[in-house]
Amino acid sequence: MVKHYFLTLFLTIVVLLQALHLARSQSYIGINYGQVADNLPPASATAKLLQSTSIQKVRLYGSDPVIIKALANTGIGIVVGVANGDIPGLASDPATAKTWVNTNVVPFYPASNIILIAVGNEVMLSGDTNLMTQLLPAMKNLQNALADAGADKIKVSTVHAMAVLAQSDPPSAGSFNPSYGDVMTTLLGFLNSTGSPFAINPYPYFAYQSDPRPDMLAFCLFQPNAGRVDSGTKINYMNMFDAQVDAVHSALDKMGFKGLEIVVAETGWPYKGDDNEVGPSLENAKAYNGNLVKHLKSMAGTPLMPGKPVDTYLFALYDEDLKPGSSSERSFGLFKPDLSMTYDVGLAKTTSTAQAPTNVATSPTTSVVATPSSSPQSLSPATTTPLVAIPVASSPVRAVDPTTVAKGFAAGSPPTRTRTRSSSAFKTKVVYYGCVIAFISNLMLL
Repeated sequence: MVKHYFLTLFLTIVVLLQALHLARSQSYIGINYGQVADNLPPASATAKLLQSTSIQKVRLYGSDPVIIKALANTGIGIVVGVANGDIPGLASDPATAKTWVNTNVVPFYPASNIILIAVGNEVMLSGDTNLMTQLLPAMKNLQNALADAGADKIKVSTVHAMAVLAQSDPPSAGSFNPSYGDVMTTLLGFLNSTGSPFAINPYPYFAYQSDPRPDMLAFCLFQPNAGRVDSGTKINYMNMFDAQVDAVHSALDKMGFKGLEIVVAETGWPYKGDDNEVGPSLENAKAYNGNLVKHLKSMAGTPLMPGKPVDTYLFALYDEDLKPGSSSERSFGLFKPDLSMTYDVGLAKTTSTAQAPTNVATSPTTSVVATPSSSPQSLSPATTTPLVAIPVASSPVRAVDPTTVAKGFAAGSPPTRTRTRSSSAFKTKVVYYGCVIAFISNLMLL
């Protein structure tokens, strides 16, 4: 009888410790793995590197079988990309989609944890109306092919630039460009019916480039600042990332898809650039990416989506030395080809829980923990001067489209009533005390 109770106690502790591990997991942190380079380490070495970090998902821009195979049995989620040029063929012939799935998914899945097929990248900005109308048929054919292959758990989506929004000022007024019309409506309907996410590329870096004031930099880097008040909700936003994501949420809400999951497919900051570029520096890149990681780990979410971090893919894993354009385009990598860190943003595996952020986004009725602080310095308070926000970013070369730049929203001081949303530390404590209670309960049975 005593052995039975000790066995029960042991199994209880094992189960609860597994739950504790899950509570501490950071499955919402991903990274972009670009390959426009001639000096990248072997895929097998990259797989080991990723396993040494808290990165749980990887986005590929293609379907390189060597990389997909290297990630087998690691548990790391994989987003496989479909090139824009492949969309017409996939749209016109279901057999082509079936061949694509049989070539790029079936040989590797489920050992390689493919979770999403990203069909095209920023197609809406291509200006090609035929390509835009072929996007959804291609996605449907791939989804059907996945189902036929017994891989229907894999979702199908596409990645958008922030420029799909016609309005983002303030976040509560976010709305899609009406010129996309039924194309966007039917696309959102497909995502909703299949449980697939809406993927977006927000880059606060470009917002700062368009308005390089000290308070704007602080707002973009999650550093102490006076915030920006949304005139519609009276929420005082403390960082650009939350403002951009919530603008997308508002746009989805206006289309009747409030519950659609948002995934940040790309966001990052270059650590160096040309002399005439504003913003790139090692200090800024470390502040943005490091504070973003802290923000995600805090489980704060955004003011309009509190308590749940947005799945976010950092840009990028490595520098891509063959990219054209300014030197900043070749300076987004968080790791070097020798697998060492370019700079530390807190991605190494650790048993410690995330520290709750200190800055708070506020409204007259509620507030949300919004940003961590990495800089003790005093920064200039925000002014009421409009700020440029949410320009477009694209891959493999990110560039600002001046026709889609939206103005920012006015600054203001936060209201007085605040409260903190849930954090990962709180959830960890719940599991910990659950372990203690289970342990005591089993001892009492002896």
